[in-house]
Amino acid sequence: MAEAIYKNVSKERKLTAVAAVAAGEIWQLPDGRAAVQQCATGVSAGDPATFYTKGMWTVAKTATMVILDGMPVFWDVSASKCHYKKVNDKDFFLGTAVGDAASAATTMDVNINVQPVWDIDFNRDGLLSVPTGTQAVGAFGYPKTFGGARSLALTATNEAQCVDMLTVDRFDKGANAIARFIFRLGTNGSTSDVDINFGIANGTSTSDADAITEHVLLHIDGGTLTILAQSKDGTTTNAAATTGVSATAAAAVADRVELWIDTRNPADVGLYVNSARVISGTAFRIDGATGPFGLLAHVEKISGTATAGPIYVDAMQAHYAEQ
Repeated sequence: MAEAIYKNVSKERKLTAVAAVAAGEIWQLPDGRAAVQQCATGVSAGDPATFYTKGMWTVAKTATMVILDGMPVFWDVSASKCHYKKVNDKDFFLGTAVGDAASAATTMDVNINVQPVWDIDFNRDGLLSVPTGTQAVGAFGYPKTFGGARSLALTATNEAQCVDMLTVDRFDKGANAIARFIFRLGTNGSTSDVDINFGIANGTSTSDADAITEHVLLHIDGGTLTILAQSKDGTTTNAAATTGVSATAAAAVADRVELWIDTRNPADVGLYVNSARVISGTAFRIDGATGPFGLLAHVEKISGTATAGPIYVDAMQAHYAEQ
């Protein structure tokens, strides 16, 4: 026989339905891809069904959450709506958001099975890390690798300690970048001597993230779980203020905190915690900055025997756009 015989166009997958499938219903195929059943009348169990695996589709969306343009979208199987994340059940990757979806929106457009194009990804690209403090095997030192995550920790040694991760690749303040951070606060700082920061910055500090000259940071004072936000661009400084959202000191999937920093308006950077915009009445600015900005995770204590971590960093990523 020929080495290849044409079966159908690559956007289609034909299956025998194991259960009734309604028109427009979203399934996960045996190969893991998302697919839409497009027969206008639906399909009964045992009948052949054609599923489409490509294209832009308008899909049902979970209300009360924002999903930004170009960000990953997941299908919440139990709710039959898309979501900004998945949890430990049958949820699966659906595609990439097309346009911004507002919190109140009940539908949104998704390019199904299209992965986001990350211009910076800390698990793929280079990182810089400069620990401050007494390093020891199995104790304080460089970030540790746990699968696709890194962990940061401080030990009880009575000294100043700092450990960070700063991406080698950076972006200009006009790049229309959206940055994404996902972390699990396995063990919070034992006292307020510990500071934990995630965000964008033009550099790092060996002792104090507040001293970085240009930054937008989401910040946790050890000993509390409240997430704060702050910024500095050389002209305007916004001191740390509460977002009204708290992290959980645990390391399961349900304890993940997802942070987004939307720089498409450099004079009013949008900050999001778990898909909800926070402190929208404050203008966090980078328009006065020189840059460029990298993605930063930073854990520090000025002195004392306070501890922190492991703090698991599951993602630090950013993508850019012309507009």
